[in-house]
Amino acid sequence: MSTDAPDCHERTKHSPESVRSGGRGLNFENKPTPYKAYVDRPAVAMVDRIRPPQQSALSTIAEPSADGATGERTAGDDTRARIPDLEALTTLCYYAAGVTKTIDRRGRSIPFRAAATTGALYHVDLYVVCADIDGLAAGVYHFDPRTLSLDVLREGEYRSVLAAATNHDGVADAPLSVVTTSTWWRNAWKYGDRTFRHAFWDSGTTLANLLSVAHALEYRAEIVTGFADEPVAQLLGVDPTREAPLEIVPIGAGGGTPSSADRPFVEPIEPETEPLSPNEREFPLIHDAWAAGTLADGDAAESWRFGASADGVETRGTREPGGGERVALDPVDHETASSRPLHRTIRRRGSCREYVREPISFRKLSTVLDRAVRGVPMDVPRGGILEDSADGDGTDGDRPPLSFVDAYVIANGVSGLESGTYHYHPAAGELELLRAGEFRREASHLALDQRLGGDAAACIYFLADLEAVVDAYGDRGYRVAQLEAAVTAGRLYLGTYAHRRLGGTGLTFYDDLVADFFAPRSDGQTPMFLYTIGRPAP
Repeated sequence: MSTDAPDCHERTKHSPESVRSGGRGLNFENKPTPYKAYVDRPAVAMVDRIRPPQQSALSTIAEPSADGATGERTAGDDTRARIPDLEALTTLCYYAAGVTKTIDRRGRSIPFRAAATTGALYHVDLYVVCADIDGLAAGVYHFDPRTLSLDVLREGEYRSVLAAATNHDGVADAPLSVVTTSTWWRNAWKYGDRTFRHAFWDSGTTLANLLSVAHALEYRAEIVTGFADEPVAQLLGVDPTREAPLEIVPIGAGGGTPSSADRPFVEPIEPETEPLSPNEREFPLIHDAWAAGTLADGDAAESWRFGASADGVETRGTREPGGGERVALDPVDHETASSRPLHRTIRRRGSCREYVREPISFRKLSTVLDRAVRGVPMDVPRGGILEDSADGDGTDGDRPPLSFVDAYVIANGVSGLESGTYHYHPAAGELELLRAGEFRREASHLALDQRLGGDAAACIYFLADLEAVVDAYGDRGYRVAQLEAAVTAGRLYLGTYAHRRLGGTGLTFYDDLVADFFAPRSDGQTPMFLYTIGRPAP
């Protein structure tokens, strides 16, 4: 019996009972490698071409695109500046998925990637489909973070394949697009069927970095979630039962729209790769959940993208504010905000392993929330209404910052903010008090009984009404809701580590207990992501 995404989500929920009964030892001799290694494929070196983004991290995460909320440029702008070169591409890939440092743990040196990922298993890969750009010939490439190089998969102009698979003007006009994939086994070795969630968690945090770097380098970028899956998988030479495409991110503009007749059909390729582990396992539930949301062709993608916009509904399943006491955020202004550059923030970013119970200031929490929760630039129209823009990306600063998820906060150690639970209303910049009191014990229990949850100054949960989202956007809507939560959480990471004395990490949770904890406001919703913030232990 096949399984759709909501069913997979339901079947992979954690509860105290499932965690107690589901424990299994990990076979470290069969642990998959965190890299994809091709056999006998040519490569293009990217070494010594990194251009560290100097803009502050807080400014780069605050806007959905390099051009502000609408993605528009003024007349007279230099079009050449909108076409990335190899140096820019190297910078984008390196700060999204590259090895930024090594950490010594128990006598071992562990390579640490740019973006947070579940279990440090790094199952998300980046592929590049580009026209001729300065320093790189047109083709299809795989980014290898081990060597900071591009594996050559196809030579020649193949952007028309992506344009036909999406029917999206931004993809057609972009000189290059980055495609994310998940190799299921690399994560499922530890997490089993829950990997389907993690595909969008981990691609989301990766894309948060990618969008921020694109913004810093002044290139237009957005996330395209609607595309014909099989043609994209065939273009990349991947088998979706093992590795499947997740998102497409067109970067830059003015690349010249490719003719759809250029590549009406691409020959399949099956490039040989090194084995991931001695015995790779398959997880049919994951593939079924992915397959249930696939789209057949570009027309289907366009229909899906615009189909739910007709009724003009502003959000999908988010909850209206109530009558609770409102607390206005108090973020710092641009002039006094942390000026830590984006490249240093990404290098500093970690996943906090221990918090000390020292309070953080309400102003710092306000600043992180204010900058990070401003909406995710996706092809699915936020607010349900798509308006034309000069670049055809449909983004609009007047639309709701969150369209598919609600943000709830447990504040246990924020000076200047009463301890309690809150519903965050980002459009108003306000926290609505739901219940007053300290909830450290509960915060720890909800976070899979991890002490980090109780020691954190604040726990930020993103919850979605999956029934409402799937009713509007079909099975693929699950991906969009999960992705909106994850990209926003990725920006929370960046906003946190832009501050010298703050740390943060994502945690797993008991799904239904979280929804019950925030009830009745959260009735009908389910948690999609948990991010914690606090004072890291020395």
